[in-house]
Amino acid sequence: MTQDPRRPSRRAAFVATGALAAGLALAGCGGRTDEKPTGAGGADSADEALIRGHAVLRRLLVIYRELGGRLARGAADFDAAALGQAADLFRAYGEDYLERELQEQHVFPALQKAGGPVAALVPVLLAQHSRGREITAYVRARCAGGKIVAADAVPLARALQGFARMYEAHAAYEDTVVFPAWRQGQSAPQWAAIGAQFAQIEHSHFAGGAFEMAAGQAAQIEQKLGLSDLGRYTADAVA
Repeated sequence: MTQDPRRPSRRAAFVATGALAAGLALAGCGGRTDEKPTGAGGADSADEALIRGHAVLRRLLVIYRELGGRLARGAADFDAAALGQAADLFRAYGEDYLERELQEQHVFPALQKAGGPVAALVPVLLAQHSRGREITAYVRARCAGGKIVAADAVPLARALQGFARMYEAHAAYEDTVVFPAWRQGQSAPQWAAIGAQFAQIEHSHFAGGAFEMAAGQAAQIEQKLGLSDLGRYTADAVA
């Protein structure tokens, strides 16, 4: 059962690659270490947990793109309640846990304190978090009745597709730029302490493992929507 929780300009969002690369070197000045410890007891380290979390969210983005495309073509013959469950899961796992508890309380403040080009991404990331929450609330409201009414089909399609487009870029930048810069700014003892703190936060939110819970729920939603066959996404051969 799904746990019920809860653009800015593209130019501003995508800082030049060279500046970002420089930021990786600058963000950790003073406390950086070349050691790459894992979490306590061999568990995922803090950045690995965030990246695995993004993997689950990407499965939900696939659902959004698929159903957004159907709605744009005038087809609303799918389980709207299951789409609502996908939005519930994105809120509980993506927004309330990964974004609010981990990134906004720990990752972003550390980057802002370090300064540099990567820190300049933080306001954009926060604005995208906020926009995503608006869209999640909208999707949940449109699905609350168990079906999509005709008047909501086109705006809901735009919302789903726009959200997927934004978050694909958002998560990619976090995984390849933001999280590496954050990790480089920590000494080995600091990194171990962060890992332990993240483990405590996870246990305060979820009875079992957060990733396993979220991945399992995503798989159930895919089954309900007929989107569980990986083969359906195989690209056509080039003519």
